[in-house]
Amino acid sequence: MRLDKWLWAARFFKTRSLATDAVDGGKVKLNGQATKPAREIKPGDRLHIRASEQDWEIVVIALNEQRRPAPEARTLYEETPESLQQRAKTAELRKLAPTPAPDHKGRPTKRDRRAMARFRGE
Repeated sequence: MRLDKWLWAARFFKTRSLATDAVDGGKVKLNGQATKPAREIKPGDRLHIRASEQDWEIVVIALNEQRRPAPEARTLYEETPESLQQRAKTAELRKLAPTPAPDHKGRPTKRDRRAMARFRGE
């Protein structure tokens, strides 16, 4: 089975094209090496996946040609204990010290523009 299709069926990515882009971008490693989306995988292969700020280290257990519900998709792989521990640690760090986000998004308001003009001396 193709790697990108398996990643999609195992629900690591929403679409096959996102899975293909991730493999091409080097975010997925097969048995410790960079690979191509069309690479055939088999049960027992180890995958390192970086998806949405999370690192997964998994072992492929089964193959499935179709995308099934999430509980069934979780039966396709087994996450290593080190990976589970690392993901729990990073989740705790994000919870305790969230990354700073800007107060505003988009263009400044009229009030903000006037305050900036006063600050610059205009």
